[in-house]
Amino acid sequence: MEIKNAKFVTSMAQYGRFTGIGLPQIAVAGKSNVGKSSLINALCRNGKLAKTSGTPGKTRLLNVFEINGGTGDAFHLIDLPGYGFARVDKGEKLRWGEMMQGYFDNTRELKLVLQLVDIRHEPTQDDIDMVNFLRATGAKFQLIATKADKISRGARMKYTAPIGRALQTQPWELICWSSENGDGRDQLLKVIEQAIKA
Repeated sequence: MEIKNAKFVTSMAQYGRFTGIGLPQIAVAGKSNVGKSSLINALCRNGKLAKTSGTPGKTRLLNVFEINGGTGDAFHLIDLPGYGFARVDKGEKLRWGEMMQGYFDNTRELKLVLQLVDIRHEPTQDDIDMVNFLRATGAKFQLIATKADKISRGARMKYTAPIGRALQTQPWELICWSSENGDGRDQLLKVIEQAIKA
């Protein structure tokens, strides 16, 4: 599979109908500043598709992108709001939880969640809670260790092992991803293709 085109569709404060709904959906989840927007831009080879920010907690809405529109490989990427940003008040966290719950309760097209964690750090309690939530909802998910270019290939197993332990998965099941040098791109495209055709 290759990505031929990508466009922004809409942002939503709560999940509902939108233009073109009905395509398979791939959701992107992870804590604030883990590199969700960078992954979307690098995957689609469009640096301006998803707005990136050095300020954590920038994505507060569900953002919808149409990928490969007009082809047999068409799907929607759903960029979920980042979690775990410390400078967010309780009301905002509650609204975030309701938005996420609303998405998972109401989507009928979700095929796979790309759950992002930073390869350089052990998963936070928020990461563990998110993975437990995905397991509880029965959503299929793929763990992706972002910012892999910051770690040498030889040292990656040392970093992925504690991630695997914390999130109860095998380290080799993680995709080591870099938005900078394209590491993990072919592997991720294959996983997406298998999910949307399943």
